Amino acid sequence: MAAPRAFQRLVASELCKNSRGLQGLSGVVAPESNQKKKRTLLQFLSDYFYDMEALREYLLRRQILKVQRKNRSFLALKEHYGPYVTGAYFALKLGGAVKFQGQEWIRPSKHGWISPSLGDLHSVPVEAVDVSGCVINYEGLDHILLLKELRSLSLQRCPHVDDWCLARLYPLAGSLQELSLAGCPRVSERGLACLHHLQNLRRLDISDLPAVSHPGLTHILVEEMLPHCEVVGASWAQDLQPGDTPSPVQSSLQSTAHSS
Repeated sequence: MAAPRAFQRLVASELCKNSRGLQGLSGVVAPESNQKKKRTLLQFLSDYFYDMEALREYLLRRQILKVQRKNRSFLALKEHYGPYVTGAYFALKLGGAVKFQGQEWIRPSKHGWISPSLGDLHSVPVEAVDVSGCVINYEGLDHILLLKELRSLSLQRCPHVDDWCLARLYPLAGSLQELSLAGCPRVSERGLACLHHLQNLRRLDISDLPAVSHPGLTHILVEEMLPHCEVVGASWAQDLQPGDTPSPVQSSLQSTAHSS
């Protein structure tokens, strides 16, 4: 029981850090005490926001801080429990799922609770991570890159995964076999060209990427770049029209494929 309790205390101390930014912002718009005259929502907003543009900027700033806070580093956790537990805890805290070697999939409860027994798996490598739809970003990938034995990674529909994120995946080249980028709105041909390092990939899902201008041609070029990988997104080839001219980025992707 001592180990789980120590894990809980360490996690609690980590979560208390870097929280002043959001608290400070929330204090700016906190309503006055109940003893004062109640005001309508419109009156309350007009005291702090001169126009809708200021309101929009404020809400955007809060959203950015929220994403940054979710992707912060857990340095103390890494020091005490190592990279496997740290990477797994990060994915679970985002609302994702992880699988340690020889274990079943682990997911947080519907209320976000994570079992303290996670700390007991500090010496067991993580082989699969699913953070589909989560707010993982460039900084948050630091936790995933700690998992040197990772074989499967799902980044489906992650709104903050972009080309720069894909350029960081090369440290996983020795182990990663499955990667899903389906539905990532910020991934383009430029980011897909960075995957040429991942020659051990056996399955890659690049379907439904709105930032890719010529999906049919891109699908073909990715298959050439990763000849031993099953590239999912075959329906894209049906959209390829005769006479399509590749963009400069696609030309770069094609040269990468030919040199692989």
